[in-house]
Amino acid sequence: MATPLLRLDNVSLAYGHLPLLAHVDFQVGAGERVCLVGRNGTGKSTLFRVIAGAAAPDDGEIWRKDTLRIAHLEQEVPPDTNQTVFEVVATGLGELGGVLTEYHRVTHEASGGERASLERLAALQARIEALDGWNVSQKVETVLSRLNLPADQRLADCSGGIRRQVMLARTLVSAPDVLLLDEPTNHLDIAAITWLEEFLLGYHGALIFITHDRTFLRHLATRIIELDRGKLASFPGDFDNYLRKKDEMLEIEARAAAKFDKKLAEHEAWIRRGIKARRTRNEGRVRKLEAMRRERAQRLEAQGTASFAIDAGAISGKLVVDLRHVSFSYGAHVVIRDFSTHILRGDRIGIVGPNGSGKSTLLQLILGERAPTSGQVVMGTRLQVAYFDQHRRLLNLEKTVRENLSEGRDYIDVKGRSRHVIGYLKDFLFPPERIDSPVQALSGGERNRLLLAKIFAEPANMMVLDEPTNDLDVDTLELLEDLLADYEGTLLLVSHDRAFLDNVVTSTLMFEGGGNVGEYVGGYEDWLRYKQQTTEQHVPPLKRPASEPTKPVEERRGAKPRKLSYNEQRELEALPGKIEALEAEQARLHAATSDPAFYQQPGDRIAATMERLESVTRELEACYARWEELESQAAAASD
Repeated sequence: MATPLLRLDNVSLAYGHLPLLAHVDFQVGAGERVCLVGRNGTGKSTLFRVIAGAAAPDDGEIWRKDTLRIAHLEQEVPPDTNQTVFEVVATGLGELGGVLTEYHRVTHEASGGERASLERLAALQARIEALDGWNVSQKVETVLSRLNLPADQRLADCSGGIRRQVMLARTLVSAPDVLLLDEPTNHLDIAAITWLEEFLLGYHGALIFITHDRTFLRHLATRIIELDRGKLASFPGDFDNYLRKKDEMLEIEARAAAKFDKKLAEHEAWIRRGIKARRTRNEGRVRKLEAMRRERAQRLEAQGTASFAIDAGAISGKLVVDLRHVSFSYGAHVVIRDFSTHILRGDRIGIVGPNGSGKSTLLQLILGERAPTSGQVVMGTRLQVAYFDQHRRLLNLEKTVRENLSEGRDYIDVKGRSRHVIGYLKDFLFPPERIDSPVQALSGGERNRLLLAKIFAEPANMMVLDEPTNDLDVDTLELLEDLLADYEGTLLLVSHDRAFLDNVVTSTLMFEGGGNVGEYVGGYEDWLRYKQQTTEQHVPPLKRPASEPTKPVEERRGAKPRKLSYNEQRELEALPGKIEALEAEQARLHAATSDPAFYQQPGDRIAATMERLESVTRELEACYARWEELESQAAAASD
């Protein structure tokens, strides 16, 4: 490693009896991009505060290079201030930031042509030139533009997510020697995350970051350090290498613990044989047993794994939601324009788009929380809906964890059986001493786990999740992925986590600007490939056509509906089996194309499989439309 910029030697820090850092050694050099991983609550943010100098260790030494500049993006949302977004971001530039802030303000005043303002503007321009600040000013404007931040809006008027993006912008423009980023992708859309990746890949200082976004981690990290039970372990290389080495370490640790426990059990058996046995042996063995008992009591066990399940409830109707030429506007601003689609039982749909594009609005239209400006939203039958709200409005911050989950009761019904609140919350990694803590004292990850515990306690055959991945550690995230992959109900998922989308959804609704929503087969990476193909070959979207279900000819003409003919009745009876066979083939093709090895085949085989997937999708859609047409005709004739 090159000459380090900072070094931690034998650093320890504890809060009460809990050791967050236990004799930690760490150093980082310029050009390194180090990802800090670990479970929620292990002390990652505390370690950042120690590195930044915001917290002092109980023991050990911290060495920093002379004139070292450290910038730290914390998880906490900044407090209210009357400063504008531009002014807050510019504070990261020191004296130059103050000059640029005043220049930005006086520019607006000078638009009226007042002599004093024009003179002050000229003086500020000269000072900026003396500080060689025009290039830096352009950097501020670029960061604001890339993060889509309103330069002249007061920070006090911004949402929590926007405020955090403002603090990220302030951190980035300061160009420090060491950049500490704690969950920088939270509240960013995919376009902003992609830009941030590119920005950090060209960053020349040292980067240390915490993230749950595995795609972001894989693209950036040159080394991974893990904080686990107060100890820090370093893993050179990428994330996949870390996963392999971690599994090996846990296996070695488990074997060593088992060997120790076996030896301890032998000593315990010996001591239980009584006074006669002890007299025939030296007292040193008794002292050794006492020492082993103390060592066993002090041994920190690996933190448990979250364990939870979803009750899919009763089976819903085949058609879950039918959107018919739906539009929604805020005044002259069109959010959704003439969008039609069918959501069928078992669909797992990702909803993707820039911040503010209308993703949450679409969910609210589907859930009936908003009415469309035009068009119609028809809900299916026997629906039991669970809704994970990204703002966690279902949680009362003033109440305790127990009160939020069970209204203060000790028992809760889960999947048809009674469970004690403590045992149920333990599955979501809440220790017993936390269940009577107020929710406002919980971390972001803990609040997300509590909300998951709350909505998973009720049966639901339709799961609506709006940004569920923020603040979750990677292990819990992967467990949630596996859970949703096996979920038998219908899933609507809003997320900016590319890996999570690719591992969970089977189709994607993409907000493409101007109120237009496109519908595509597969996850985010599939959409990216389709987009490239569209640019090169003008390939159209591959999923269900956005059109209203076809009505029978007689109904469109206003004539009396006729009964189904013999052949039509036979066709209607055969359609469910045909649809089931096509769905099974579609699922097999999806599974094949989701395997990374699929794209290592010859190009003609890849093309043939993708063409077959497209053909099956079109045939399936035709069957859906024909099935609905015949069903409607049969129902109309029987009225």
